[in-house]
Amino acid sequence: MPAQKDRWVSSLVFLLFCASSIPKCGSASLQQEPSPQHYFSSLETGKTSLAFFTPSVSPGAQPFLEQIESSAEALQDYGVSVVKVNCPKEDASRYCGKENALRKAFLFRGNRLIREFPTDALFDVNSIVANVLFALLFNEVKYVETLADLENIENVLKGKSNMVFAYVPATGTAEHRAVMEAAFVYGTIHQFVLTTEAALLKATSHDDPDVSSAWLLFCHCQQATEPAQPCRRTALAQPLTLLNIHRHLKLMGAPLVTEVAEDPEKISTVHLQLGLPLVFILSQKETYEADRRTAEFVAWQLLGKAGVALLSRDLVELNVLQRSNVALKTPDEGMPIQYLVLEDTDEVITLVEDKNKVKQIQEDEQEEEDEDEKENNNQDIQDDQVVEAVSRDKKRELPLEQILVLTEENFHSSLSEAARTVVLFYASWEAVSLAVLRSYCEVAAQLKGTPGVLLSRVNCWDWPGLCSQENVTQFPTIRIYKEGQQSVTYGGMWGTEELSSFILLSQVSCPLKLATMDEAEGYLRGEFPPELSSHHHTSLLGVFSSATSKAREAFEEAGNILSGHVRMGMYFEDDALALSQKYSVAPPALLLARGGGRSVEGITLSKHSVQDMVQMIRYELLDIFPEITVPNLPQYLQLGKPFLILFSAGDISQVESKEMLKLAKGRTQQSFVACWLNLKKTPVGYGILRTYFSTTPPLPVLLWVNLHAGGQVFKFPSEQSISEMNILSWLEKLQAGLEIPSSTLSEEDWKPPLPAYDFLQMMEPALPELSPHPGDTPAQHPPRSPGGDTAGGDSATREEPSRESTAEEGGAPGRGLRGTAPRLAARDKQGRRHSEL
Repeated sequence: MPAQKDRWVSSLVFLLFCASSIPKCGSASLQQEPSPQHYFSSLETGKTSLAFFTPSVSPGAQPFLEQIESSAEALQDYGVSVVKVNCPKEDASRYCGKENALRKAFLFRGNRLIREFPTDALFDVNSIVANVLFALLFNEVKYVETLADLENIENVLKGKSNMVFAYVPATGTAEHRAVMEAAFVYGTIHQFVLTTEAALLKATSHDDPDVSSAWLLFCHCQQATEPAQPCRRTALAQPLTLLNIHRHLKLMGAPLVTEVAEDPEKISTVHLQLGLPLVFILSQKETYEADRRTAEFVAWQLLGKAGVALLSRDLVELNVLQRSNVALKTPDEGMPIQYLVLEDTDEVITLVEDKNKVKQIQEDEQEEEDEDEKENNNQDIQDDQVVEAVSRDKKRELPLEQILVLTEENFHSSLSEAARTVVLFYASWEAVSLAVLRSYCEVAAQLKGTPGVLLSRVNCWDWPGLCSQENVTQFPTIRIYKEGQQSVTYGGMWGTEELSSFILLSQVSCPLKLATMDEAEGYLRGEFPPELSSHHHTSLLGVFSSATSKAREAFEEAGNILSGHVRMGMYFEDDALALSQKYSVAPPALLLARGGGRSVEGITLSKHSVQDMVQMIRYELLDIFPEITVPNLPQYLQLGKPFLILFSAGDISQVESKEMLKLAKGRTQQSFVACWLNLKKTPVGYGILRTYFSTTPPLPVLLWVNLHAGGQVFKFPSEQSISEMNILSWLEKLQAGLEIPSSTLSEEDWKPPLPAYDFLQMMEPALPELSPHPGDTPAQHPPRSPGGDTAGGDSATREEPSRESTAEEGGAPGRGLRGTAPRLAARDKQGRRHSEL
């Protein structure tokens, strides 16, 4: 309820501020009544009105009339109407008599007179609004003249509510109006007290305040639970305006210290929203009570200037110096959090109050970045590795003669020239497109002379209308068109081998229907169909009987989804039972042939949904003890299992391979992925190890990495040999909680540094929507990132997107140390490289 009330108050103050600052269309105007009798007969119970009575002809009243008419709009926001009542010449009643006419204004609630004002006190809009609200809020806003009166009010409020004490040099000023408008909104939450006595202001301050200026103090009486305990007072440091008062009261209503249990980069408090910094006191379990007291002390010193939060290292893992004990988050967008080692609370307060110190920190960090940039420039290469590669080889001519150039004139006619047309959509000025174009040329050379396959290209910079018509908005994009069928968009890696495999596998139907037992046996040996005889892929053969039509239909749909990525066949003739029994299974079954049919494994298809079949086929195609590479890593990450990974400086020994393979085969329901990584073939592994351990450990090294739950990294004891027995014994201790992690990874998502971009929209925003190619449907979508989706190269447009894999940054948890020399925490700079896409 308090939170809802606070939100209501904030909204109302904002509306009132807008109402008083922005001109309105059709704003309220001065109401006019022909006579006092007509005015009094029209008064309604509960309605408030400010009325003044004037003869019909009164030239001297013009200045007053202008001010009172201008105030009508402001007073309407508070439910007060302003009325001019005309007095007939013969009327000599109380309100129209000479002593009142144009000399006084009268405030009525219903037909009851609340207050009468001399018109010389209503000299402008501020004075009119201030005096009217002061009269209306007579019971809500206490006026005091002495310190004793003020202390009496404080004593009554102690332990119950807070007080807002305002001093204005004179009533009827803009500051007086601001206080009254704030009291109108916050009067039900805080007790407002007003004075114009300069001596009282001086008595409440230890300094010598400027009595010619208005002041506002927030008195924290609710926290003073003992009668002898004084109410702390926090002064408003800004000029006394309605917006500043609202801002000050919002800050006073915020928690004194916020306890944080999540990434500080994601924290947003009222202080940051109002443009103030947020100070984090880094704590840990052992020093929590002392750190809490420190945070509260700092919070009182910085109240109204900055927020204070207590950040527990035990709950949030920080990749910063272990000695860091303070962090500063500024409201400036894009500014990183500054992690510091400070000696005492005075330095924390100075950090906030002395903006030059914050600026100095930012300048120091900028100098470091400038030095790094200068060092990078000295390398004489581009920051972006793709751009650098393209720039380095820009003089090398590409063999483009084997790739047909498509335009708006020949695009549709060319699609019918071959059984399958492969089209590369690219932009001639974009680095990734040019890099992929080189791979595409190599693919064209490899597939030269392949019957039924035509490789072509479209430069979307030259033909944006054609690319828009084909719904291509990301570059590069590769599609395979076959007449009468829906096109397939490639979503794998951009290497030559991956592209060639995709194009070759797309030549045959998926699944390929086999008519005889000999064809089925030849398919398992890799001999059929002939066009794939040189393509050494694991073969999958689904075997179905006439009674398993539902499973067969699901298998066919799974083949459509996996087209271009998996070699799938299907056999459902009368002798299907004999074929399946040969491999000790019964239909519906899956025969998995590895190594050209040297080993065939029979698997019963127990689940008949399309999604289950796709998931099972992908899982069965995975190696038992795989070598992790950049292309296949996402496939294994998607399993959601911990990794038992062996990092090696080259090929692993036969003994290590044998022991790890035994371990991987040892359990039917494996709970982890046993794998290895060759740092010579995949040098990015060195960066992974440095993330785990800061420096590269002696190789080979066996690690347990749980990326999906906690991000903990455990290192197998280097003094033990890598054997199945030793590893199993170590894993039992690890799962029993007897091992200490070597490091823990950050929970922050590792996402591409740049979002996907739509160049066509930038180039021709007014292009009309054109109908797609007859063989396509508007539901097609290009790859999800300009550099290509690295999800193992097995997703196509007709497939539902697989769950994105994320890599997490690592960092060991630190401790909150006290009494050390100040030093800026050196944080790892996260360079934006195109290779991260």
